[in-house]
Amino acid sequence: MRILITNDDGINAPGLKVLDAIARQIAGDAGEVWTVAPAFEQSGVGHCISYTHPTMIAELGPRRFAAEGSPADCVLAGLYDVMADARPDLILSGVNRGNNAAENVLYSGTIGAAMEAALQGIPAIALSQFYGPANAHLSDPFEAAAVHGAAVVRKLLDQAVWDAADYRLFYNVNFPPVPASGVTGVKVTSQGYRRDTSFTVEPHLSPSGRRFLWIKGGAQHIPTLPGTDAHANLEGAISVTPMRCDLTAHDMLGDLRTRLERAIP
Repeated sequence: MRILITNDDGINAPGLKVLDAIARQIAGDAGEVWTVAPAFEQSGVGHCISYTHPTMIAELGPRRFAAEGSPADCVLAGLYDVMADARPDLILSGVNRGNNAAENVLYSGTIGAAMEAALQGIPAIALSQFYGPANAHLSDPFEAAAVHGAAVVRKLLDQAVWDAADYRLFYNVNFPPVPASGVTGVKVTSQGYRRDTSFTVEPHLSPSGRRFLWIKGGAQHIPTLPGTDAHANLEGAISVTPMRCDLTAHDMLGDLRTRLERAIP
């Protein structure tokens, strides 16, 4: 198996090393693991692509490349430049430092890479490590992902649905904020929503008196509804959420047609 890995934390991020180890277990001795990751951190860029300016790419070692662009750019670089002779069988994105559950999904460059892979017709899985008091100060905060990641990916490859729809499925995996021994299992979940918290801005003045704004994240340990990703994570479980790039509110189509498509009197 040929696997392409990327992330949004950057080419030197510790989570990418964890993902490389996971990918090598999946690829096997006869397989190949290729890396195309952002040269610098790209957290929060979502599904951004560098449409209006070129992206520099550099080979850092065998099958290892850094691109000065977004995670989605890295997927495109991998498919149409680095691995143009033979496409990967699988694209893995992560392991992100911090969760990509609930509303974080909409901002995540880790998810953005998986979205681009799915749009390009390649099976894709995004993996993220939730941080919290029980694991943030471990010698390896990624322990849960490192220990359980390969098994989850293998189970998805063997048992999950991989369709060929126009907006095909990809999968979002979040490892809970606990040591590996504290993981309670795997839960299939929907995307949750953290109420009463959101991104905000925090103003600061520079020494020269200029005003700058820092984007500030909201509280991450607010439980979401049962059956959703962050709720499962905070209960110690690995969440697996099937996703598509189609943003249509399908539940509203019938009602909206009734309201808007009536014959003009």
